[in-house]
Amino acid sequence: MKLSLSRNLPSVILPPLAASFLLIAYNSAFWNSFVRATGGLGWSQLPLQIGMFFLIAFVFTACLALVNFKYVFKTVLIFLFVATSAASYFMNQYGTAIDWSMVQNVAETDAREGMELLTWKMTFTVTLLGILPSVVLGYSKVQYPPIKGHLAQILGSVLASLVLAGVLLFLLYKGLASPLREHRELRFLLTPTNYIQAVNGYFKRKWASPVVVSPLGTDASKGVLWAKSSRRTVTVIIVGETARSMNFSLNGYSRQTNPLLANQQGLLNFTQVQSCGTATAVSVPCVFSALGRHQYSSAKAQGQEGLLDVFKHAGFDVRWRDNNSGCKGVCDRIQFEDLSKPSLGDPLCNTEECYDEKLLRDLPELIRSATKDLVIVLHQKGSHGPAYSKRYPKEFAKFAPVCETSELAKCSTESIVAAYDNTILYTDFIISKAISILEKSNTEDGVDTALMYFSDHGESLGEKNMYLHGAPYVISPDEQRHVPLMLWLSDSFQTRFRIDTRCLAARRDQEFSHDNVFHSALGMLAINTAVYNPKLDIFNACKHEQ
Repeated sequence: MKLSLSRNLPSVILPPLAASFLLIAYNSAFWNSFVRATGGLGWSQLPLQIGMFFLIAFVFTACLALVNFKYVFKTVLIFLFVATSAASYFMNQYGTAIDWSMVQNVAETDAREGMELLTWKMTFTVTLLGILPSVVLGYSKVQYPPIKGHLAQILGSVLASLVLAGVLLFLLYKGLASPLREHRELRFLLTPTNYIQAVNGYFKRKWASPVVVSPLGTDASKGVLWAKSSRRTVTVIIVGETARSMNFSLNGYSRQTNPLLANQQGLLNFTQVQSCGTATAVSVPCVFSALGRHQYSSAKAQGQEGLLDVFKHAGFDVRWRDNNSGCKGVCDRIQFEDLSKPSLGDPLCNTEECYDEKLLRDLPELIRSATKDLVIVLHQKGSHGPAYSKRYPKEFAKFAPVCETSELAKCSTESIVAAYDNTILYTDFIISKAISILEKSNTEDGVDTALMYFSDHGESLGEKNMYLHGAPYVISPDEQRHVPLMLWLSDSFQTRFRIDTRCLAARRDQEFSHDNVFHSALGMLAINTAVYNPKLDIFNACKHEQ
């Protein structure tokens, strides 16, 4: 039969045609990874690779046959073509895989960040691979048999497809077992199943039973060291965004991205720190929880108070200042200040967003006017991509050439890295200025001051053809997990809480993670509570007895 738009297509052939089109048009990332996982291109691997194509095609055919009804099937396919073309674009453009946490990251990204990902190249790709096939499908004429015959046809298609898939699985199992077990990333690359499962997983978590927040650390109190001084304390926690450890010159990077911090007296820098997640939506609630990475889940974190609540129970005034997309639930029960909205004429903002220096605006006055011990969290925009060049004022464009578009495929690796390095240079300035403010408060206002900085996760800049972040943790590269951690403590703070900074400096190359932050923050400030675990406190081994 000659097929054309002017002739009726028998309905029975639509599911296998659609399944084949989905596998061919949208799954280049999956097939590239699968070919590598099975030993590359070669005559000996070809039967396994072709067999895998037909195995998946039969499974897709069985699934699509279940919805192969008049007025239903075209609607389903049009949705799949458009959505899958968009998913395929992001996977190919940025080397990302898709799981539920990636969907959460997208859902919780603010509109300004999201707009940076909408490019003309994406529009062209979705039009070519999503809208155009949908138009062809929409104008095609499909012949459906009477309902009884059609139901029998569907049943036959499903059974035949599953039987053939089962036979192929049996024949290919020996060859598939090892690559599928060792390359778990493949299931996050096969589309549309990856984003369908991811969206389902996201909404299952989001729409779970209403969250009842359990109290945590209500027994928290200031330890005996507090009784020996009446001076107030101010602790600043800077939460970095998308800053990876390997691009900090403090950690051996060839470019001087930390010229100010390199000369900062008393700075403690830890070089081997792993993040809890690879996306803000996971890492931020995880690092401020007492759960640790292995016990963390979004539902658990939402159902339990965190570090900032424990500080509040201990009598601190706790505040969150944000230049990002929110605190992901971490600051729901404390004072929140959104500084991310640009205002006309503000020198610390452009027309689209504000620079991180705005987080420091009025900070000296805030410290001076406080009547209680103060914990302030500053949440940076930091190095969030792909539009790295928008994250810093022009005077920090030290490294060049700079990629000035969010379409990273149009930029050389050199220009992408240069733009990213400029964001680290700007973060160096932000941390240094925050420390200067705290030094001045210490000497002029008689306040014991401390600062902790860490990033939520890292970033891929083209290594292994991966970009941005958000890869499933189990397959994520070190670039997305290896993050900076720094401490600065005023002399009076060190004396008051008996902290041996030489001991801490000796631990700079030991392996730590976000799991240590919760307990180290409590230990640093000598907070007594049953939820404190001294084994995870970086300071515990470095405190004087007397």
